[in-house]
Amino acid sequence: MGHQEHEAQAQREAPLTIRCGVLTISDTRTPENDTSGSTIRAALTQAGHDVVRYSVVPDEPDQIITLVRSYAADGCKLIITNGGTGIARRDSTVDAIDTLLEKRLPGFGELFRMLSYDDIGPAAMLSRAIAGVYGGALIFCLPGSTAAVKLALDKLIIPQTAHLIWETVRQ
Repeated sequence: MGHQEHEAQAQREAPLTIRCGVLTISDTRTPENDTSGSTIRAALTQAGHDVVRYSVVPDEPDQIITLVRSYAADGCKLIITNGGTGIARRDSTVDAIDTLLEKRLPGFGELFRMLSYDDIGPAAMLSRAIAGVYGGALIFCLPGSTAAVKLALDKLIIPQTAHLIWETVRQ
């Protein structure tokens, strides 16, 4: 099957509405000032998906892992985190999530950094954004920057959501 046929099949067979979870990882943000989490929730809703879980949690690996596990157990098929993907001492999102991933999508991080380079130059290399699959859920770990979140959603995640979900649920 060629790429176009594969994409067409994914579009036909993928669920139209996906249960989603959004997790903001930050020591300073609250639900009231979380512009990146709000941007993610709005984009997913606009794309026709249901955001059924949302939390703001400090950059503590145990709390991150516990929430991601509970999101997946609650049936979230798409989990998007934001924050904690840099190289600062407290940035632990990538390290925590990486311990859960059953399959990794290295192309996501590579493409994200390539696209980020066009916007912010060599500072793009500071992002450790990753994606993968855990417990039947797709997980994307994005930086906390609202501009970075918009870039990832608009250019990578939303356009491929149906195909990505189809790949995780098909036999």
